[in-house]
Amino acid sequence: MITMILDNDVNNIKIYDTVGIDRIFIDLEVNNKYERQGHLDTVMSTHSINDVKKIKPILKNTKLLVRINPIYEHTAKEISTSIKNGADIIMLPMFKSVAEVQLFIDYVSKKARTCLLLETSEALARIDDILEIEGIDEIHIGLNDLHLSLGLDFMFELMGDGLIEYLTTKIKSKHIPFGIGGVARMDEGMLQGNIIIKEHVRLGSSMVILSRTFKRDLDKNTLKKEVIKLQLCEKEAHTLSAKELIENKLLLKKLAKDIAIIQKK
Repeated sequence: MITMILDNDVNNIKIYDTVGIDRIFIDLEVNNKYERQGHLDTVMSTHSINDVKKIKPILKNTKLLVRINPIYEHTAKEISTSIKNGADIIMLPMFKSVAEVQLFIDYVSKKARTCLLLETSEALARIDDILEIEGIDEIHIGLNDLHLSLGLDFMFELMGDGLIEYLTTKIKSKHIPFGIGGVARMDEGMLQGNIIIKEHVRLGSSMVILSRTFKRDLDKNTLKKEVIKLQLCEKEAHTLSAKELIENKLLLKKLAKDIAIIQKK
């Protein structure tokens, strides 16, 4: 499973580059983000396009992913500068229409890998037409903004109630690699990471974002152990029967429902 971690600290990134993390995630998205997520306990990025140029030369083992802003008047420049500075993958967030996705694909023009961050109800409703567009290299389903867009109380309700399975079935039919949301350490989180990773495997997901808990008390040896735990969890999940994976999905659904009730209070 491809792992991604969001950070622009050079010293931290030197550690990530040696412990088996696959992608460094630079986040340029600021437009309207505070208005959407300001009430939540989420990280608001302070990354800049100069971070791309600063970080690319120090990477030996990892790829560099850059999340740009949603389509706006400076998108073309943002993309071209990110690619010029060394971005391997460009991620488009908050798209709502076929036209926005097509414009993004045209701007990237095969000069980097394209990743759609599917996180709006409009994109969900138009998924069939969006998937017909040529040039989509991968898709990541963003649980945070998507659950807000749908008026839900907890992001993992989406995985528990079958909506993500609906989406991933369509994406798999087009043979496009995909990932889903983020994950905490395997034995931590309101909903433990090992339960989430098993559901990733059942759905066919091949990418996940490592949450901020992976950076807590950052130490190379500890971080490497946590990455190995995730890899072992994924490996174990592939040995489980279909019945066992369904049982895990039902556990996820129950826990997500319980947490959603708490979140709503």
